[in-house]
Amino acid sequence: MADFDAFIFDVDGTLLDTLPDLTAVTNATLESYGFPPHSQQEILGYVGGGGRRLIELAVPEGTDAATMDAAFELWKRIHAVQGIRLTKKYKGITEALSALRAQGVKLAALSNKFDEGVQELIPRYFPGLFEVMHGECEAIPRKPNPAGLKKTMEELGVTPERTVYVGDSRGDMVVAHAAGTFALGVSWGYQSVEQLEDGGADLVIDTPARMVDLLNEGAHTVKDDIVKN
Repeated sequence: MADFDAFIFDVDGTLLDTLPDLTAVTNATLESYGFPPHSQQEILGYVGGGGRRLIELAVPEGTDAATMDAAFELWKRIHAVQGIRLTKKYKGITEALSALRAQGVKLAALSNKFDEGVQELIPRYFPGLFEVMHGECEAIPRKPNPAGLKKTMEELGVTPERTVYVGDSRGDMVVAHAAGTFALGVSWGYQSVEQLEDGGADLVIDTPARMVDLLNEGAHTVKDDIVKN
């Protein structure tokens, strides 16, 4: 029997490369307020904490809370219109997800992206593959609070011991352990391998196909194979 029953995924930097669109939408929002724009590299340093946090970091220091709230609402409206023009799936991700599903694994998404964005993106890019999808909202607090991950597992009907949480950030690894799951880091996302390891990653993989290896060969075998190679 395979070691795991479910794989739950972060979205930005794990399933999808959304950074170009996040940069464009954020700068369009800033321009509307007469605020200076940011480079893609600067925006990269702001992602991971959700859209509201992205706006908090992108607006000039000293911006009042009411303006940040209004800017975030504008950001969401702009995102709804042009937020997926440049977004792309990572190479091999669909094939890996399909292989996991073919073996009876349950798939879910849990992101700090605002919930409406998650509900739009996942069915569009991965139709029919995910059973549960959650983004940040009143019922799903921002990671690394483990409440959202625990809720997602309850909805899937799986236990933490037989669940993998997959992400590209230190915070993803922290929330995985906080909820009692296996913490699987991916090296193709927005944070470094060192940051993933600092967050307590149980394993860091370089290609989506290694997720299927993890399921079929077991965690210890895959770890040993990566070390040897």
